[in-house]
Amino acid sequence: MRNHLKHFLMLAVLTICFTATAVAQGTVKGKVVDAENNEPLIGATVSVSGTTLGTVTDIDGNFVLKLTSSKATIVFKYLGYQETTVKLTQRGEVDLGVIAMKSDAKVLGDVVITSSLAVARKTPVAVTTLAPEVIQEKLGTMEFPEILKSTPGVYATKQGGGYGDSRINLRGFATNNIAVMVNGVPMNDMENGSLYWSNWAGLSDVTRSMQVQRGLGASKVSAPSVGGTINIVTRSVDQKRGGSLSYGIGNDGLNNIVFNISTGMSKSGWAFTFLGGKKWGDGYIQGTSFEGYNYFVNISKRINDAHQLSLTAFGAPQSHYQRSNYDGLTYEGWEQVRKYMKGDSPYKYNPTFGYGKNGEVKTSGYNNYHKPQISLNHQWQINEKSSLSTAAYVSLGNGYGYTGDGANSTYKNNWYGTNYGPLNMTYRNADGTFAYDQIQELNEKSEEGSLMVMTKGVNNHKWYGLLSTYTTRLGEYFDVYGGLDMRYYNGTHKYVINDLYNGAYFVDPYRADVNPANNPAASDPNWVNEKLTVGDVIRRNFDSYVMQEGVFGQAEYNRDKWSAFVSGSISNASYWLRNHLYYDKAHEKSDVVSFIGFTVKGGFNYNINEQHNVFANVGYISRPPFHNSNTGGAFLSSYTSTATNPDAVTEKVFSFELGYGYRSKYLTANVNAYYTKWMDKTMAKSAEYQTQDGLTDRYSINLSGVNALHKGIEVDLVAKPFQWLDITGMFSIGDWRWDNNPVGYYYNSAGQPLKDLKGNVASDFLAEDHARSTLMLKDIKVGGSAQTTMAAGVKVKLSKDLRVGADFNYAMRNYADWQIKTNDMIVNKPKEYVQPWRIPSGGQVDLNASYRFKVAGLNATIYGNVENLFDQAYIVDATDGGDGSRDTAYFFYSFGRTWSCKLRVNF
Repeated sequence: MRNHLKHFLMLAVLTICFTATAVAQGTVKGKVVDAENNEPLIGATVSVSGTTLGTVTDIDGNFVLKLTSSKATIVFKYLGYQETTVKLTQRGEVDLGVIAMKSDAKVLGDVVITSSLAVARKTPVAVTTLAPEVIQEKLGTMEFPEILKSTPGVYATKQGGGYGDSRINLRGFATNNIAVMVNGVPMNDMENGSLYWSNWAGLSDVTRSMQVQRGLGASKVSAPSVGGTINIVTRSVDQKRGGSLSYGIGNDGLNNIVFNISTGMSKSGWAFTFLGGKKWGDGYIQGTSFEGYNYFVNISKRINDAHQLSLTAFGAPQSHYQRSNYDGLTYEGWEQVRKYMKGDSPYKYNPTFGYGKNGEVKTSGYNNYHKPQISLNHQWQINEKSSLSTAAYVSLGNGYGYTGDGANSTYKNNWYGTNYGPLNMTYRNADGTFAYDQIQELNEKSEEGSLMVMTKGVNNHKWYGLLSTYTTRLGEYFDVYGGLDMRYYNGTHKYVINDLYNGAYFVDPYRADVNPANNPAASDPNWVNEKLTVGDVIRRNFDSYVMQEGVFGQAEYNRDKWSAFVSGSISNASYWLRNHLYYDKAHEKSDVVSFIGFTVKGGFNYNINEQHNVFANVGYISRPPFHNSNTGGAFLSSYTSTATNPDAVTEKVFSFELGYGYRSKYLTANVNAYYTKWMDKTMAKSAEYQTQDGLTDRYSINLSGVNALHKGIEVDLVAKPFQWLDITGMFSIGDWRWDNNPVGYYYNSAGQPLKDLKGNVASDFLAEDHARSTLMLKDIKVGGSAQTTMAAGVKVKLSKDLRVGADFNYAMRNYADWQIKTNDMIVNKPKEYVQPWRIPSGGQVDLNASYRFKVAGLNATIYGNVENLFDQAYIVDATDGGDGSRDTAYFFYSFGRTWSCKLRVNF
């Protein structure tokens, strides 16, 4: 009965969404294109002169604008193009046809921002661009990266399912090897390339365009990515005067309110845009409530025809409960928890959700973070041929995530909700909740202080950067770019006791591992056995530093049907750290290790005629390894040592791509094939083992010199058989394999080198007695991302104001991420591997609709979305159990049916 009522209410909401009426004096429509190559201009501003009426063009350059008068002047604006006006004298519906806008060197543009964007039939890369209206229509309850899931080569999931915890893979490469840029500024963490989308919630409301460049890409930075680039461009001087207020609701208590306002460009050259919002809810997954705020501020000043300044600041302070990405269950495990969910979906189960002795919510999965970014952009139009664009930026990240710890390795591991697939039953109540009350009782009875405590894993950083690009035209056909890319990063990492769980104090067991030669305090038993309390630091306390300096240059040739480019860059990355726990002041700083990287790439595009074009690109990248030792980077164990990794070398990437495009009035289609060889990658894997003392600990194996081969074919199309019907399609097939047999070294959870898998510590890092293994990974499938994906979509314009769309996404040949297991690893011996478990294929249908109408004379739009319309349960993320079988793999299922409805009023 409850499910029937839920479905009825959902349908009722959608019915209300699309049963309004609207009356207008008339409409004007058309298509805005680049006069030079006839390509659509996405996000061009279309407004009625002297009024606040306006809109922007969609992904195909089309627009529809309601009028309140039969006489009006329509103004078309787009950065870098001459302003165009058209006067209307007709009544009713007016079709202006194609509006061709000409580029203008005298018009200041965001060169730093837009020079990294690709242009169809000109830039020789595989690219997909989403207009803001597409994002608004389709986003619904999805997170920002999921909006790209219908893009060739893209695989996006929610991972554990907490707010902002989603991930995206591109051509089989994980997020830390995909460059994400906002307004031309790099966003990936400088230590390990990671990215957390919760830090930028709300950007969807001010996005001018979102572009995915697969492969080499066109971004002009000194150290490019491997898999591709996601460029998000926000509004600034192009934002029209006015604003909007929106409020949305959705499943599981979802609420979302957003307000934004913009002055537009004043006569004195000032423009101001502000956005603020709040989003909160209970979360689809059990025990994953969240609360997030977001803000965006842009202040721009066009000083004169030569100079423009733009100050942008944005951020999204948030806190959310999580289901750990490690807490996937086996088939047997998911069936085991079915009884706990009392008729609700078992796939919502959260192994670490529970309560304390007084009924208060307790968890070992919680995140609180705020990462504001501020950038100052200066555009200088030196003359008609040359310009200089400079962006200075700063990012100040502050926050933490919970991490359980214990008096020994077994107590520490008891915090995990699962044990590599099977449910951890050590502290488990009869109703399936994690028994935090039992941990409190354990500590209360202990005569040695707390045996299990919760800590805040603090990860703060200060990041400063400068990106400057000089552009000039040589002769009639050549454009030359050159620039500087400078970055400085300081990260602070420590574990701070947050909750003693009713114990009197805590003794840090890791202090017993500190070498008195490095920190004389370790020779004092009072320091080793100090009674610590809330606010004290344990286990980890170090600062990491990254300094990167680079230059880049590019020459472009554009004449008639030909476009070509050749580019290169060189960079120096320097890494060092200071370990404050395992060393005293005199010894805490490590050596500085530096890596020289470079890139060389080139390509061409040839427009055979107005319908057909072909392109090709080729490139070679030499990129520094990551700083973070958790990914097997430049340092062997940042937690416990300042020792550098002598096996860490620059990673090398060779990539080649061919593409073909077709354009007509009714059909747009692209086909491309790629080949990417990745060499000398560093990475790490972990597993659980029993020490000789009978304790449970987790070890990791750090690998260097890992090779992989990624190749595939991608197809996408957009058909417009009628003005009221759009049909989209995509098919992508890849063959991604590991390409050699790397050697890895073993470390315990404290980061110490292991002599064996019984817990004995080796004499030194990479010494003769340091345990190692050769992993026979050659031709093993790269997991974690579906190697075959397909999508189909339809958008029907039932009237001028009502649109309904549906998208079908399907994933196949998705292999579990390979893993290691203790019971089949023999140190100093090779480890043979079988192919990881192939996940059953699966997919879902998403529904979206929007209706535009008037409220008190204001333009309003109501959006409705249903994700996974048919409530399909299929596996989206999996880790192999080590033997390639279904029974030992652990995984997460997709979300079931979710829904949202949002009203947006423009003023």
